Amino acid sequence: MQTLRLDQQAASKMVRTAPTRIVTLLMMAVVFCATMLAGAATASAAPSFQVPFPCGQTWSGQTRSDHKPANAVDFNRVDDINDPVVAAAAGTVTLVRDLGGTSYGRYVVVDHGGGWSSLYAHLQTFSVSQGQAISRGARIGTVGSSGGSSGPHLHFEQRYNATAQRAVFNGSAALYFGRRSYTSNNGCGGAAGTVNTAGSPLTVRSGPGSTYPSVGSVSDGTAVTISCQAVGTLVSGTYGTSRLWDRIGSGRYVSDAYVNTGSDDQVAPTC
Repeated sequence: MQTLRLDQQAASKMVRTAPTRIVTLLMMAVVFCATMLAGAATASAAPSFQVPFPCGQTWSGQTRSDHKPANAVDFNRVDDINDPVVAAAAGTVTLVRDLGGTSYGRYVVVDHGGGWSSLYAHLQTFSVSQGQAISRGARIGTVGSSGGSSGPHLHFEQRYNATAQRAVFNGSAALYFGRRSYTSNNGCGGAAGTVNTAGSPLTVRSGPGSTYPSVGSVSDGTAVTISCQAVGTLVSGTYGTSRLWDRIGSGRYVSDAYVNTGSDDQVAPTC
């Protein structure tokens, strides 16, 4: 009889404590899921993607349900062959590839971190190399009709974990499915650069050329904001030979050959 009473007491205790244990386990599960979701939300935060063309340009973007992948955007405008294509967000070039006359043809992939990347396909030419760090607005290449393209256009994808997502430009969702005109804000706020002269101050000119009067200088290592770029005197400097001059203030220009912008090509609107 004593054994029976002990068994009954144990059973009663198990019944009383079971709900508490279940609640505890459920609470632990909720906390675990919340933690995982918070981590996923942080990892999936998308960069501020812009239209992949220079500031002020207007392009027709088409989406269609039978596109592969369906979330890609095809951009084109009149006489767009060889028009510049620029990075939709800052990142690192992870792939520069030429598939010949099939699929994407010549294409570039840029990694933006957090699982996000962008893809630029059917290019005519490349302006970047694999492993290169680039700023938003840096030149990727030019519009072409390589691969399986039936005519000049840019095939563009915004990807998360290598899967194309519905595109967002300057915080606004792209139209699915149909055609819409998009005006680029890419680089309209100016591009970032760093002066690199290996020690000497860089002369600032009143216009885009070495024949313009000097209006001061900037020290080696100075961070500058390039509001626009103009073609001027050919200069050989730290970053090769260039005719581009960067406007870094009202009536203040420096040679782009001495400024690190993440690209050898134009990264800001034309002055």
